[in-house]
Formats: sequence, structure tokens, C-alpha cells
Amino acid sequence: MRLLQSLTRGLDTLDYMRSQDNPVRLTDVAGALGVEKSNAAHVLKTLVAAGYAEQDGSRRYRLTAKAAPAARSEHSLEDIVACKEAWRPALEELVARTHECAHLAVLVESRVWYIDKIDSTLPLKVDHPIGSLSPLHCTALGKAFLAFGDARPQDDLTSYTRTTITAPGRLKAEIAVTRQRGYAIDDEEFAPGIRCVARPVYDSNGTMIAAIGVSGPSVRVDDARLEELGRIVMSVSANNGKDIASWQESLSA
Repeated sequence: MRLLQSLTRGLDTLDYMRSQDNPVRLTDVAGALGVEKSNAAHVLKTLVAAGYAEQDGSRRYRLTAKAAPAARSEHSLEDIVACKEAWRPALEELVARTHECAHLAVLVESRVWYIDKIDSTLPLKVDHPIGSLSPLHCTALGKAFLAFGDARPQDDLTSYTRTTITAPGRLKAEIAVTRQRGYAIDDEEFAPGIRCVARPVYDSNGTMIAAIGVSGPSVRVDDARLEELGRIVMSVSANNGKDIASWQESLSA
């Protein structure tokens, strides 16, 4: 099974930090992983941004309560890796059918965390790097969690573009429409010139564990195309739902 290298390094880093009695240095992590310091720094910064680690005044790193063995979360990083493996074919199908960039993300506290992507085959494309974090209220992936999962919007709805929804009442209405429509939309709300659609990914118990979506430049994605992308994402996510069964089996094996 081919694993996502950056997430595998993240898991290895968590295991290493759990085995240490004291906060660790960047050089300690690089040595434990057998990688360059720059690679270890990227892993540590991602863990800090996601809330799994923190840096103290001496520039050493330690785990937060979120990553401690006693802390219980709905989905571990191992689950995330397995989810990525199960839904990689869906991303490939989305890119093949739309020629736009496809993303897979999970919920990390009050933001979405991009865990996988496949780039568009076209010269002009959208890019959200793996490991990056984005807000809930103005991204399609984030709105999918608000509409179909247990996520709640932050009190402060930051404005990123002229179309960002910043009024709680308007966001509530948008979430209601999203549920009726079956997929979420980002209409240039997080970045000018970028439109996106996204759908929830469920486990076998009906719990939302990720969101999958497509992003494209507004010069290609007009209103009609946006609706078409929504239908495609709904179709692909439904067709690939069967992968959840094998994913669940792999976790319990």
C-alpha cells in the first residue's frame, strides 16, 4: 500500500515525541526520522499548526493534550492516512472528469486540513498545498463540514474577499441551502478568482470524516459549470462510498 509520505513522517514524529520524556529539538526529530532539518521543520510546523504540538521558549517541541496517548479524538492520524488511501481513486476520477484540481480534507478544530490533492491538467490551476489549513465559513470544504458534520462556525467570521459571508444569519441560511443542494460552494469567498464545490465523506456509521471537492479558476467555472461540478462531485463521492467498507476493515484488522 502506497502511503502519503508527509503524513507518514508526521506519524513517525508523533511516535518519537511520545517516547521522549522531555521536549525535543529540531535536530532530534531530523535524526530520528533520518531526514534533512528542513524536512523535519516542515513536519513540526504542520503539527503545530494542526494543534498536535507546540514550541516552548527554548525552541523545543512537545506534544499537546490533543496528541497525548490519553487524549481521545474521533479520528487519529492513522485514520487519516487510511482515509486518504481509500479516497485517492475518487480524487483521480474527479480530475479525469473535470480537469480541475481535486482536494481531500479533514477537520482540525475550527479549520479544514488538506491531506491530499491531485493537480489540474490545465496550465491555469488552483493550488491548496497538502498540509495547509483553511477556514470553515468561506471554503467549500469547510462549509461541507458545517452543513453535514458536527463543526460549528467561529464567532468571528473573517472577511477574505468582497463575497465572504461575515454575517452569522447569512451563513446559517447558506448552510441550510447547502444541505438542500447536497454540496457546498465557495464562490470566490476565500480567494478572488477561485470557485469550488465540495461534498462530505462518511464512514460506515454515517459519521462525516472528511470532505472532498474540486476547485477551478472563475474564468473557466461560470455558474453553469459550477452546478455541473457539483453534480460530478456528488456522483463520484456516491460511487466511491463503497471504499469506506474496506477502509473500516483495514482499521480493525
